[in-house]
Amino acid sequence: MDQLIATFIERKADWLTALFEHLRISLLALIIAIAIAVPLGLVLSNKKKLTEWSLQVTGVFQTIPSLALLGLFIPFMGIGTLPAVVALVIYAIFPILQGTLTGLSEIDPSLEEAATAFGMTKLEKLRKFQLALAMPILMSGIRTASIMIIGTATLAALVGAGGLGSFILLGIDRNDSALILIGAISSAVLAVLFGSIIKFLQDKKPRTILAALLVTLLAVGASYVPLNQSSSKKLVIAGKLGAEPEILINMYKLLIEDQTDIEVELEPNFGKTSFLYEALKSGSIDIYPEYTGTIMTTLLTNPPSDLSNNPEEVYTYAKEAILEQDGLMYLAPMAFQNTYALAVTEDYAQDHGLEKISDLAKVQQTAVAGFSLEFNDREDGNIGLTNLYGLNLNVKTMEPALRYEAIKNGDVQLVDAYSTDSKIVSYKLKILEDDKQLFPPYQAAPLLTKETLDKYPELEQVLGALAGKISTEEMTQMNYAVDVEGKSAEQVAREYLEQEELLK
Repeated sequence: MDQLIATFIERKADWLTALFEHLRISLLALIIAIAIAVPLGLVLSNKKKLTEWSLQVTGVFQTIPSLALLGLFIPFMGIGTLPAVVALVIYAIFPILQGTLTGLSEIDPSLEEAATAFGMTKLEKLRKFQLALAMPILMSGIRTASIMIIGTATLAALVGAGGLGSFILLGIDRNDSALILIGAISSAVLAVLFGSIIKFLQDKKPRTILAALLVTLLAVGASYVPLNQSSSKKLVIAGKLGAEPEILINMYKLLIEDQTDIEVELEPNFGKTSFLYEALKSGSIDIYPEYTGTIMTTLLTNPPSDLSNNPEEVYTYAKEAILEQDGLMYLAPMAFQNTYALAVTEDYAQDHGLEKISDLAKVQQTAVAGFSLEFNDREDGNIGLTNLYGLNLNVKTMEPALRYEAIKNGDVQLVDAYSTDSKIVSYKLKILEDDKQLFPPYQAAPLLTKETLDKYPELEQVLGALAGKISTEEMTQMNYAVDVEGKSAEQVAREYLEQEELLK
């Protein structure tokens, strides 16, 4: 509890920002969903076949995993608020539509007949009694939708929209339960608060509810009005989830703002490789650090059949191929190698005589491997372990940060890791030698569009200051400083650049 309170106090400013972002996204999605579902329900209320069809269609939308929706939207909508809100609206329409249709269907038919006898029009019926009588059930649907929206909105952090999910994702990555609890508890409290407010409005007159919605809409709209004009020269630099990408993008930002008049906005802990890659191609972000091995094995549509293990050859091929395929520029890489590796605990390695990956044949019938989803589906990952090493491992897939807890608790005996990961030291793991050279070189370098480099040609020289710098040992120590010692990525990045005299 003391750690939770201390972490909350330390990150209070970040929490307020995340809470505001989460509230804004949730309210916007809820209002749009209401604006779509309620009128649709009113139109369909007397059309039985269309009602059943519409409920089936909107119900099917709810079965689509939210991550899949976000992944599909990024190429067309970019990153940020838009894809997050659209996904949330899709999930919210069904309960609101169902509440509207159910509320209208339960109105006493005799009232309808009487109103018709008195010569009331459809609009008059709606205004005089239908909306008022249907309101309790309709509001129950809105209440359900609001709670669903707030819970699902935590995934907005994966597409650069911010919100309380940023605390949860960061906590999972850093194995920090305090950060996870701050994000989860805040989201739960916000959901309860939303539910209570909607329940309070449930018995109010339709005019009162409509007025509340209009006020909310105006407040949300006002929150998107920029208070000041930002620089016309602006770059958005994003990074994958983890300490290392966050350190690198902070180095990029510090160098660019130190040596140019370009303003830089950072989007750290952005998420999966595919999200960043699609966001870069769509123009939603301008730069992100990518690894040579990832370009060769994941991003290229037609990767070479015979991968080289020479770092210079791999970089040259990746640079030329990604330019030809996507028009992306790949600048000179840093020195360190953050290649994939397989790790076991030191005790397990000693007990079973494990020194290299080939030795895993001794334990493949009994050992359980904890692999990330990405590693499990890569040619230079578990597929390569099967094809090149002839291993058929019992694999459990999980989020990258969770696999370290799993091996610590004994739930798995083998995990994929990165060679510069500080957790190798923290968890006392042993890296197995890649004796058949499955894993290609993984050097980090800035990836950006040709249009961005044409617009800001000075970036090649500015970011080129890092080319050939940062050894594997230095990167591991910087990761350790963030993951274990609790330093900020910006502080660690600044300390290195000042030590190397790269800042003016």
